[in-house]
Amino acid sequence: MPYTPHSATRRYLAWLPCIAALVALVLATDFEASTAAPANGVTAAQRATWQADFHRPDTTPYPDDNPYSPAKVELGHKLFFDPVLSGSGKLACASCHKPNLSWTDGRKTAEGEQEMATHTPTLLDIAWIDIMGWDGHFPSLEKVAFGPINNPAIMNRKTEDLLAALRANPNYIQAFAEAFPGQPISRETIEQALATFERMIVASPAPFDRWIAGDEAAIDASAKRGFDLFNGKAGCAECHSGWNFTDGAFYDIGVGQGDDIGRAKLFPNSPKLRYAFKVPTLRDVARRAPYMHNGSEPDLASVIELYNQGGVDRPSRSELIKPLNLTAQDKADLIAFLKTLTSDPKPIAVSELPH
Repeated sequence: MPYTPHSATRRYLAWLPCIAALVALVLATDFEASTAAPANGVTAAQRATWQADFHRPDTTPYPDDNPYSPAKVELGHKLFFDPVLSGSGKLACASCHKPNLSWTDGRKTAEGEQEMATHTPTLLDIAWIDIMGWDGHFPSLEKVAFGPINNPAIMNRKTEDLLAALRANPNYIQAFAEAFPGQPISRETIEQALATFERMIVASPAPFDRWIAGDEAAIDASAKRGFDLFNGKAGCAECHSGWNFTDGAFYDIGVGQGDDIGRAKLFPNSPKLRYAFKVPTLRDVARRAPYMHNGSEPDLASVIELYNQGGVDRPSRSELIKPLNLTAQDKADLIAFLKTLTSDPKPIAVSELPH
């Protein structure tokens, strides 16, 4: 005998299509809310256009006059962690550029043999930066090394003393011979080895990268709104552009006063370069406090408030810097977005020192 549902069951079954349609509508609405960008007049299409600008490159660039080789990387690795590069024998490059602190040091300003006036910049993704230093006084990564090595306030090591120490070390003699066949241990080969290793310091993929690759669940709705603000109303992407979040240029953003004049030290006749400092990458930014070239901002909330207010108003201030009128929600969303740039920790071994 055929089964005949009870009347209450029949009424329930009759409602099933309506319930299913309602569930589908809710799910679709939730999905659209997670992918569309209705806030601040930004559309999903505009967001997608912005996303296209942030795809990570597949390869790391090396200059023609200092090509990659495993032997150079290994030698540069040893040198980077070796305090032989300092006059006291106590400081290495890694003393300020600590791998576990996203290749900076967590201090307001750097400390070598003396306290410095500037914050230690990260080395993350340094291979994609053309001009080095907060004021751009290093024309290439190769030319950076002996700046701190020779500086009495930082590592205080004379070039001739360092060369003598390395040339007297059998392990370094072998390592240089493998990295630079037929060449002597010299200032140039030290520079090239360190730069080759440093170009290997690349930020690991972060939740933001997974989102860019198509995983909508990789970051939350607040971070997505923050991304829209970053590219739109807040204007952050005007300078923090591209996958490594810097255009590599120099701007007065309203920070720095008195004799702390930035790039104008090199170009004193350029009014717009007065108080202009390099735009840093934002990779791993949430764990790289404090911020700015002088470490003047203790946390991300302070940085965002500085930009919201527009910094010090003066003739050299970039035309991109102006009061933003961000709401409390805007500020929270921007911070949520910036936190998605934090990569998964990537352990790095301290190379065995050749002593």
